[in-house]
Amino acid sequence: MLAPMAETIFGKILRGEIPADIVHEDDQCIAFRDVNPQAPVHVLVIPRKEIVNIADATPEDAALLGHMLNVCTKVAEAEGIKDSGFRIVLNNGEDGGQTVDHLHFHVLGGRAMTWPPG
Repeated sequence: MLAPMAETIFGKILRGEIPADIVHEDDQCIAFRDVNPQAPVHVLVIPRKEIVNIADATPEDAALLGHMLNVCTKVAEAEGIKDSGFRIVLNNGEDGGQTVDHLHFHVLGGRAMTWPPG
């Protein structure tokens, strides 16, 4: 059983219980720097709505997901990596590398990304 949002670190960040280096905030999502960055720029974009992972998203979440992808691009522009290139990563479930049970996109850049990613 996956933990409810209230039990995740992201839920605590959304409620202001844990500080975060927020780089974008609006009524649908927030973006903040990862505390364990895997690239010079590593920002997480999370929805305010409780969605555990992409597999749990519904057709009603399509507009929110599109908004979040647009925020990823805005973050890349604000961080100065939009033109040089960046990667957006979304992990789903334990085998997919998801470590926090709250949907989130990783915006990574500031260095050349290799393929395959791992």
